Amino acid sequence: MSAFGIASNSNPNKSTEVVSPPSDSVSSLSFSPKANYLVATSWDNQVRCWEITKSGTTVGSVGKASIAHDQPVLCSAWKDDGTTVFSGGCDKQVKMWPLLSGGQPVTVAMHDAPVKEVAWIPEMNLLVSGSWDKTLRYWDLRQANPVHTQQLPERCYALTVRHPLMVVGTADRNLIVFNLQNPQTEFKRITSPLKYQTRCVAAFPDQQGFLVGSIEGRVGVHHLDDQQQSKNFTFKCHREGNDIYSVNSLNFHPVHHTFATAGSDGAFNFWDKDSKQRLKAMSRCNQPIPCSSFNNDGSIYAYAVCYDWSKGAENHNPATAKTCIYLHLPQESEVKGKPRIGTSGRK
Repeated sequence: MSAFGIASNSNPNKSTEVVSPPSDSVSSLSFSPKANYLVATSWDNQVRCWEITKSGTTVGSVGKASIAHDQPVLCSAWKDDGTTVFSGGCDKQVKMWPLLSGGQPVTVAMHDAPVKEVAWIPEMNLLVSGSWDKTLRYWDLRQANPVHTQQLPERCYALTVRHPLMVVGTADRNLIVFNLQNPQTEFKRITSPLKYQTRCVAAFPDQQGFLVGSIEGRVGVHHLDDQQQSKNFTFKCHREGNDIYSVNSLNFHPVHHTFATAGSDGAFNFWDKDSKQRLKAMSRCNQPIPCSSFNNDGSIYAYAVCYDWSKGAENHNPATAKTCIYLHLPQESEVKGKPRIGTSGRK
């Protein structure tokens, strides 16, 4: 057993390991929206890309290319056409990497502090970046300066976009909602329904609300419409007895619109918010899962297993702290929603 009280096996779910993983912890995973290319950013200053091959129930990986930042990289996003990757991090900039054409990366965005979140908005042909400098900046890739800088009340911790909905989670539990048809004005500012620091957010596929996850092993399901507030609820997850772990990642399934959570307990779970049920609980890995991503058709779920420093340097053992990226092929029963049981909405 490790200091986490987690199983000793880094791969108890018998997932497929990605070849040539990063040499330090993974900060983000992003699948191409067009093909099975997976990008990982990591604390070793690298952005790496693999081609993921799938034949029936067999999945494999081939390392394709990588680029370097000057400091740890924290976030990544793909252009909607699948040609280009954006990455941001502690060097306070966002690089644009024309990966498919084999081109060199160029800097397309700058901040005054590390860049924590980046997203491409195809409907606007703009890049949005969120930083610990307490700003959100919109970028036209043909211009050196941002087309708009939006002040945030605090540092940006999490961001999700499903046009026209964008939700930004900041320090102090602020959740700022934007209607991107009017991107220079806050649509609504909400205090998180969770009592602890926001770690991740995910817009509903129908843009009617969002999920928020916190460091206290809890997820909030929030609807934007005032008439739908009775549907809001929170639930506990990623806990083991009195040990409470952060919810690090929220991903909606692109077909079934159920969602996955991944946490610092080393587990990932699949849920259905509409029937308020957990569809599948996977076995816990021996290190935290800091990030995850579905591929474009939801047939592959990628997740990283590595130390996230949530228990400090004293619990970091370089001998056992191997970084792995795994590929899980979800069965339909794990990700397809189920009808609500009975009339009580029992979980």
